Amino acid sequence: MARRESAEPERTAPAAPDLPALDRRVAECRACPRLVLWREEVARTRRAAYADWEYWGRPVPGFGPADAVMLIIGLAPAAHGGNRTGRMFTGDRSGDVLFRALYDVGLATQPVATHGGDGMRLRAVRMTAPVHCAPPDNRPTPAERDTCRPWLVRELRLLRPTVRAVVVLGGFGWQATWPALAAAGWPTPRPRPAFAHGAHLALPPLDGPAAGGGARELHLFGCYHVSQRNTATGRLTPAMLRDVLARAADAAGLGDGSSVGSHAAG
Repeated sequence: MARRESAEPERTAPAAPDLPALDRRVAECRACPRLVLWREEVARTRRAAYADWEYWGRPVPGFGPADAVMLIIGLAPAAHGGNRTGRMFTGDRSGDVLFRALYDVGLATQPVATHGGDGMRLRAVRMTAPVHCAPPDNRPTPAERDTCRPWLVRELRLLRPTVRAVVVLGGFGWQATWPALAAAGWPTPRPRPAFAHGAHLALPPLDGPAAGGGARELHLFGCYHVSQRNTATGRLTPAMLRDVLARAADAAGLGDGSSVGSHAAG
């Protein structure tokens, strides 16, 4: 049974016909025993401040429109953030920083995200993670990252017709993104570029039908993660984050955000 469950993403992700279907399949995954035990234990015991909450306690799918032109890739849901609310970066301090910056550059409809029904919409932006379950100490293992990879690969494949820029938050996400991009069809450099805040690379255009709406480069940006450690110490300031997001939005053709209303979705 454990072996069959560990192969679940590899077996079921490629068959998802669209992003809504993929999100549903992600939320049902039980491939990693350690993560399943942890996320469900957190959901049972809860934090005192959220004692009256019914925690999500499952894998957290991506969030944002299916025709997004910009993708944000993080690390994994927080135990009392996404694992509680069921939405990426929602309900924790990291998300507070990220959503505020997205709002400031015109890519979110409101500056605060507290729960799934709070009215938050992203404009032409989708957010996801290489690991969809909350891990102990915010540290997934390499094996858990690799088991979860087919979900990210399929997400990238489904976004190929529209996505033009990717912002990767942190070194873990950076390392996880490269093999996923390669598996999704993009030409990727060897050796892999090292992570750095503010890094910007342009991948060559896809050829043929995979190019979707036309051949164009995919712009990849590195940004320090919006972890509490980074934001509290000033390693990542709101201005630094806004700068990376604005540069990525410009590369994606969003400019100042005024042209993205038609992509708004939850």
